[in-house]
Amino acid sequence: MSEIHAILPIQREEELRAPIDEYVGGIQKKIDALRKDGSEKIQYLKNHMRRVKENKNLSKAEKEKQILADKSQLTAAKSVEQKNKTEIAGLIKQAERYLKDHYKKEVYTPVKNACAEAKIKEKQLYKRKRAELKARHKADVAQLRSAAGPDMKRELKDARHVCKSQFFDAKMVYTQALQELKDRRHESFSYRYHLIDLLRMSKFTFWQTQEQKFENRKYTFNRKEFLLRNGLYIVIVLIFIALAIATPVMKDTQLITFNNIMNILQQASPRMFLALGVAGLILLTGTDLSIGRMVGMGMVASTIIMHEGINTGAVFGHIFDFTALPIPVRTLLALVVSILLCTFFTSIAGFFTAKFKMHPFIATMSNMLIIFGIVTYATKGVSFGAIESSIPKMIIPKIGKFPTIILWAVAAIVIVWFIWNKTRFGKNLYAVGGNAEAAAVSGINVFLVTLGAFILAGILYGCGAWLECARMTGSGSAAYGQGWDMDAIAACVVGGVSFTGGIGKISGVVVGVLIFTSLTYALTILGIDTNLQFVFEGVIILTAVTLDCLKYVRKK
Repeated sequence: MSEIHAILPIQREEELRAPIDEYVGGIQKKIDALRKDGSEKIQYLKNHMRRVKENKNLSKAEKEKQILADKSQLTAAKSVEQKNKTEIAGLIKQAERYLKDHYKKEVYTPVKNACAEAKIKEKQLYKRKRAELKARHKADVAQLRSAAGPDMKRELKDARHVCKSQFFDAKMVYTQALQELKDRRHESFSYRYHLIDLLRMSKFTFWQTQEQKFENRKYTFNRKEFLLRNGLYIVIVLIFIALAIATPVMKDTQLITFNNIMNILQQASPRMFLALGVAGLILLTGTDLSIGRMVGMGMVASTIIMHEGINTGAVFGHIFDFTALPIPVRTLLALVVSILLCTFFTSIAGFFTAKFKMHPFIATMSNMLIIFGIVTYATKGVSFGAIESSIPKMIIPKIGKFPTIILWAVAAIVIVWFIWNKTRFGKNLYAVGGNAEAAAVSGINVFLVTLGAFILAGILYGCGAWLECARMTGSGSAAYGQGWDMDAIAACVVGGVSFTGGIGKISGVVVGVLIFTSLTYALTILGIDTNLQFVFEGVIILTAVTLDCLKYVRKK
């Protein structure tokens, strides 16, 4: 039992609450009397009408008769409610004003102070207990060594084990005592809102809701869990702050400017599509090594269709000419072709993964080699030059200094968030990722969910490649996008999408993409060698996966 029961017994706290309970209780009785023929009767009549409608023992005529009678009473009850509304609001305001003036000062603060005092005593008691255990263990070890018996090593080992167990027990008692103090303080805080809840019938004001949320977060906060969950983000933010400080000193330029922020968001936008696509596969404990080659293929196809004039490069020896088509048609055709090509290959990988239980690592690695081989052979590895200059102005124009390519990324985020959180497919995605066998037993078609995740990824890859083509005004080649697969996967991992499956949020993916794009941009401005940037990225990925594994181990 914690020290607070000695400092402030429960009976004493109840005595402190008594005057408040009496005053607020008196007002509550008046409010209840006013609500009896108003709000309470309205609620009763609504429930009664619902039960009458669902009652299969009544005929249609009987139902209509009872509902008509209830509606007549409902009208009268609403009239009473409206009549008493002002008086009830005044009584609630009076009670809340009294609680504000008296509860914190007369009840909550004494409890809070008592908890703080008890916490100090518990800490002192715990330290004293540890010191006693250490002294006892030291004496036991000295006695065993002086006796020097034939089983001394085993006895010393047993003594250490006993000492560790005693330390563990003492720590558990201390932790439990601290939790009791925390619970007692939280209960005292919550009691005030219990009274307000009765007064307001759970219809709290905005600020009352926010105050309760803040207190609940404080109550449930755990430092170790917080650092485990957010430690990497904190370190990355500190690194970015250090880079922001170092850039003006080393390069005589500012890192955090409006133009730089817009450039970061602009670069992150096409990559957002790729990260959102592979996030669904990681959610299924999979991955995709072919993303970079998908981007290259989509860029080549989009550049050929939207090329400025007749293509100078050939595909399988054939020169394509799409100049006869209107530019809007060519733009739309490029998007469709990019999506179809990417979706075709992701569907193949998805089929082999779902049908033959092939690991996505193998299926997508095969895709990577096949796509790169076909596109390089078909195009001889050449770049196809620039696209029509009017196309970027049409699909990603700049409004002042604001690049509207960001809006495409925002739209993708909203759509994928909706799919993950508001559709049956999204719920099945989490279920299959969490436990495919259990999902299958519960009636979920694991094959279709897996294939659907790959198809969705292909659509997003195709859109991302098309947008990147517009952003770079062409320059499509088979080699474009190399390394983008690692960037997309890394962004998901840093964003908290777990390789253990079934765990991840869209917000985490967004944060991951922005973190990596920002760091790459900052390191480039600082003039850090590209190879060293890979080192930074590798360390961040290793740290993120380590933290993810630690969380998984703790759950196990």
